[in-house]
Amino acid sequence: MHMKKLYLLLTLILPLFAMAQTTNFHSFTVQSIEGEKVDLSIYKGKKVLVVNVASKCGLTPQYEALEELYRKYKDQGFVVVGFPANNFMGQEPGSDEEIKQFCTSKYDVTFPMMSKISVKGDDIHPLYKWLTQKSENGTFDAEVQWNFQKFMIDENGKLIGVVSPREKPDCEKIVSWIENR
Repeated sequence: MHMKKLYLLLTLILPLFAMAQTTNFHSFTVQSIEGEKVDLSIYKGKKVLVVNVASKCGLTPQYEALEELYRKYKDQGFVVVGFPANNFMGQEPGSDEEIKQFCTSKYDVTFPMMSKISVKGDDIHPLYKWLTQKSENGTFDAEVQWNFQKFMIDENGKLIGVVSPREKPDCEKIVSWIENR
């Protein structure tokens, strides 16, 4: 009788462990800056650079380098995904529509932009909880330091690296990762 209970308990619990271990970047659904749902599994097979962006930051000119990187490598299995966030000194106060207008008119951004989210604090978006907590991503803890922090996601949706906000998008660490096939 105890064996049957144990078996039943294991059949209920084991799938939960399997689900926890298979969570990766591709497991999430987010909202685009246009308001459409985006299943991040569309990026399976691509290297993804996830960046929290802001329009009124000293690092805002990095949009230009992010766009250049995207245009240079987008046909080689690479994508930049921008997540506007207003977590640092109110440097992204605009609505999604205003942010999109700013990015396209000032920096001609064509890489995918998502809806504004929170990247830290009590209202942290689930994706950023996964990106920043080893207990979620299984790799490492990486608190978001400021706007334009860059998270490197491999083709299988695994977090493999982080680059500080002040590092330029075309730094050696990112470029060598993209070019390493």
